[in-house]
Amino acid sequence: MPRLILLLLLVLLPEPVATYAQSTFVSDVPLGIDWIIVPDDNPQSAAKVQLGKQLFFDPRLSGNGTTSCATCHDPNQGWADNQRFTAGAHGEPTVRNVPSIVNVGLHRTFFWDGRARSLEEQALSPLQNPIEMDIDLGVLEDRLKSIGGYRQQFEAIFPDGVTAQNVARSLAAFQRTIVAGETLYDRFRGGHADALDGEIGIGSGLFFGKANCGNCHIAKVYTDHQFHNIGTGLDSLPQDRGLADQTGRQEDVGKFRTPLLRDLALTAPYFHDGSKATLEEVVDFYSEGGGKNPNLDSHIVPLKLTPEEKKALVTFLREGLRSKQYPQVEKPQLPE
Repeated sequence: MPRLILLLLLVLLPEPVATYAQSTFVSDVPLGIDWIIVPDDNPQSAAKVQLGKQLFFDPRLSGNGTTSCATCHDPNQGWADNQRFTAGAHGEPTVRNVPSIVNVGLHRTFFWDGRARSLEEQALSPLQNPIEMDIDLGVLEDRLKSIGGYRQQFEAIFPDGVTAQNVARSLAAFQRTIVAGETLYDRFRGGHADALDGEIGIGSGLFFGKANCGNCHIAKVYTDHQFHNIGTGLDSLPQDRGLADQTGRQEDVGKFRTPLLRDLALTAPYFHDGSKATLEEVVDFYSEGGGKNPNLDSHIVPLKLTPEEKKALVTFLREGLRSKQYPQVEKPQLPE
């Protein structure tokens, strides 16, 4: 369903990350979710969201016509994938685990290494990536222009019709509507004191206390929008350098973006390298102090959680952060 758009005066992000002006918001969002900022040069509309939805599910956006955005970001798999690495258009696996796109509009940078600064910029990268969708943008434009249904929709929405940038704008508009919230913890923050009873409440206390999770997964968005080395991926050869590939700084080797945490139970396996298959393994990893390396984040220390504490923390992650209504989207009819 199209999201209600509220036009406001110019508002800047708290951190000067994005490089475009913002004054529009997706404001019809569940309890606990911040309004999602929309760039001024790509305002939301029902027609654009519908077009983006069609493009998202269309394998014709890949060079050989076999792979769509939804191939990796499957609504039935938490808008991610249940594989450690996912095969792209030519059957070759990705080098990083596919992240969920639920609430992706809350991010301020995109990809595990933060190399994109907007959803619009992000959208074009997998299209051109030879491992993922492997299509030249010129070929993509010509292909979409040859499909009458697409050509008519683009011309009705955009003055310049079918362009790669307008494909990106449409995909971004659709993705900003994929939101989930109203978890038990959101209800607790909203004033329902009894929402975190029993083991879930104990786990919540551990999350923001002894386990130190809240240092980086800051409520209410469950991310600090930063990059951290927690010691994952140390056994890969060559090692994935993460943020360092963007900054060139040795101290950034092994740093990856702090992910969002709602509905974690739907998005296994975990971490940028998909190295942990279960939430229990994730909690064990942190309890043991992460993976030792020269750039390990100072927040990552042995927690020495008891078995009972680990169980309560997993319960909070699985149940306390589960959204009341998860975004389910049926594959749309594609234009001909």
